[in-house]
Amino acid sequence: MKLYKAILPAAVALIALTGCDSFLDIKPVGKVIPTTAEEFRSLITEAYNTVPNDRGLASMRSDEVLLDATMSSNDLGSYLDIWRWNDATPDENTATFSWRQFYHVLFIANYTIESERLMTGGSSAEIRQMVGEAYMLRAYMHFVLANLHAPAYTKCDPASTKAVPLKLDSDVEGMLGRSTLDEIYKSILNDLDSAEDYLNVETWEPGYNYRFNTLSVDALRSRVLLYMGLWKDSLEASKRVLAIKNTLSDINSELPNQYNSVENIVALEQVMTAQYARSVKVDRAFYGLFTSSDLRRSKYFNRVTSSNILIDKAGSNTYSCTLRVGEMLLNAAEAAWHEEEYDNAAEYLLTLQRKRFNDGGAAKEQAVAAMDKDELLEEILTERARELAFEGHRWFDLRRTTQPRIERTFKGEKYVLEEGDERYTIRIPSSAITANPGLAD
Repeated sequence: MKLYKAILPAAVALIALTGCDSFLDIKPVGKVIPTTAEEFRSLITEAYNTVPNDRGLASMRSDEVLLDATMSSNDLGSYLDIWRWNDATPDENTATFSWRQFYHVLFIANYTIESERLMTGGSSAEIRQMVGEAYMLRAYMHFVLANLHAPAYTKCDPASTKAVPLKLDSDVEGMLGRSTLDEIYKSILNDLDSAEDYLNVETWEPGYNYRFNTLSVDALRSRVLLYMGLWKDSLEASKRVLAIKNTLSDINSELPNQYNSVENIVALEQVMTAQYARSVKVDRAFYGLFTSSDLRRSKYFNRVTSSNILIDKAGSNTYSCTLRVGEMLLNAAEAAWHEEEYDNAAEYLLTLQRKRFNDGGAAKEQAVAAMDKDELLEEILTERARELAFEGHRWFDLRRTTQPRIERTFKGEKYVLEEGDERYTIRIPSSAITANPGLAD
């Protein structure tokens, strides 16, 4: 498997990043400046390799994850306060979200975009493809940052709600303030438009498919627009993806979030790292969403005992997935429902379910046919929880939809995340605020 092994040792030497007191907590100190297309490919590959696994860390806050006293003290120290939403007084050993890494990737993306006309030694198509990938990286980093550290777009006034700093250049000396959520999302959509103009590689062979391709633009657009509640536009983007790529994995032979699965569109993130997968268990109530007829029950999880359920679709870079067909069908189903296209919403849902249940979805066909519209939406969202389990979607989906009350217990003590709780937004890391106190405003 070539996943990330294409990184050249020269990448770090081209532009090294180290600590300082500036806004980004980084500055370029390397003496060798990239000029050739080959050097910029190495630099972009470094950016891909630096993309954080924070969507996996955020999963600790969702209803997917169970922590118990059998965990090692080191793992409890890292994750317990995230799991119980203790953001005010976390243990000093609590794992931190990767603010600096996001802006490292943004620095490289911006530098690449700015350097388009300076690159030598590559064809115009190669250079344009790399710049397109840089636009996609910039869009995606801002998108994930906003969904970690700002209120959900559909739960606030985006025009007046402060989010994260928007970073659209490679200057690392300025102290930027927080942009509004509306500004962030407008920039994301603009970057997707730009990427669409530049990208020209339709597919990458497995092992190199961590790179963005032409289809990834509409795939990411489908998700972004769904999170914005722009249902019609999200549906149209999903349709465009599914018109080109619509084959679902045979779950008996491959899991859909494997980097080389037939439905993988971009295999960038190993969302649940080996450490995460080793440390946590599957919440028993969440596991209860999977009935005995659901093929995923035994393929996604290993039920050792009734209280010890482990994740099987995680823990190595085999399970690297950012965008895939299953999500596109679920995006289309949800968006179609909101557009009052209930029959179409049901068909998108059933297209997925026919491949995920051992009766070919026959029971689901009957059940869905008998549902009223509200029950249909509930089934779409529940199917989203099942299909995309432990792929970094659940916490974001809870935030943007119902923000439900979640209750959990550890060593006899109860912890509650109330409905609509402000802790559905993760605080900007204290280290970032120390470097730039303006982020606290």
